[in-house]
Amino acid sequence: MTITVGTYNVRGMKDDVAALARVIRAMSPDVLCVQEAPRLLCWRRRRMELAESAGMRVAAGGRLGGVAILLAPGVRLLHSESHVLKIFLGLEIRAVAIAVVEVEGARFAVASIHLDLDEAARLHHATEAVAMIEQVAARFDAAIVLAGDINEQDDKTTWRYIAARLSDCYPRAPRGNGLTFRAARPDRRIDAIFATQGLQVAWCGGADADPADLVAATDHLPVVARLVRA
Repeated sequence: MTITVGTYNVRGMKDDVAALARVIRAMSPDVLCVQEAPRLLCWRRRRMELAESAGMRVAAGGRLGGVAILLAPGVRLLHSESHVLKIFLGLEIRAVAIAVVEVEGARFAVASIHLDLDEAARLHHATEAVAMIEQVAARFDAAIVLAGDINEQDDKTTWRYIAARLSDCYPRAPRGNGLTFRAARPDRRIDAIFATQGLQVAWCGGADADPADLVAATDHLPVVARLVRA
């Protein structure tokens, strides 16, 4: 069976929310990992409204850390949890949102992360998040998908750490140039989807959305992967 997973930094929904919803619909994900989800006033309602506008529902994610997971209709939610990662004085609070889902009998443990700009904190949080998703996946006999804003490129330490444990989906079956930041003139790939080695990657790359919507929606471009589990 196949599952479509997306990841998208929505910058607190500070830009064109209607364009944002159209982009998510164009992505057509079964599961969407969100970063910079609203986390201040009326954060629950705003996340729910975004999900509903894109034909999805909120499955996981607390206020702190601003990460969330949305699900499409027909995707069964088996379990969800959210964790604040180690707090570093003077840096933003980071978190991981985890959802275990079932699609056509196949189980996936999906994690949404947004790592720090500080290199040491970024690596520490990555090790925490990978350990957490591995533990959850083992409990549910699920394939792992970890996605988010890594805040560094693929030649750096944290990216290499994650990619040594989970497969970076884009190089395996690239679609488009893979660049995700900044949306108007992207020149780097800092958003990614990683998955269990056993999952086949049909393709991974950008969304087939209106270019004007992609620029208006937020400052990141989304990443979408089509994954196949035997």
